[in-house]
Amino acid sequence: MSKKEIVNENTPMLPALLKDLVVAMVIAGAVLYFIRPTIVKQTSMQSTMNPNDYLIMYRQAYRSKAPERGDIIIFKSELPDEEGKDKLLIKRVIGLPGDEIQIKNQKVYINGKKYKENYLKDGYTTGEGTWNVPEGHYFVMGDNRVVSVDSRYTEVGYVDKDRIQGKAVLRLFPFNKIKTF
Repeated sequence: MSKKEIVNENTPMLPALLKDLVVAMVIAGAVLYFIRPTIVKQTSMQSTMNPNDYLIMYRQAYRSKAPERGDIIIFKSELPDEEGKDKLLIKRVIGLPGDEIQIKNQKVYINGKKYKENYLKDGYTTGEGTWNVPEGHYFVMGDNRVVSVDSRYTEVGYVDKDRIQGKAVLRLFPFNKIKTF
């Protein structure tokens, strides 16, 4: 067999391989338009989520609807990360636009009614105060209230809807803790 015959036999494979690569890239791009893998790095959402949990964030969750109380969201804070960019935080939505949030006696009250929270790591909320959530913003807190830097603190404050990147919908890792949110 001559070299010419070998090249001619393999030549048709190159366009097919290129086509397969382009199709795979288009599919990957489309999937990443809707979801984004995310790794939890902090302890502020314990016991619901732990450091190194691998999550799927639904990026289009709030295109046509607003976040709901209890949703776990990922948003860009104004806190700097290691590279000086806006740090992504993951927290639970507690207060909706127009709500009055009050923390007293280690409990959360929304519009004067005690808010039941079965997911708290330690069963109570630290700090005291009253916050009135402005329109277009959300009041968020971590489930591990003892360590969470969230809307109770001026460093984070209220979260503007435009800063929300998406909703945590699925924990993929560790495999023994796969869960939807």
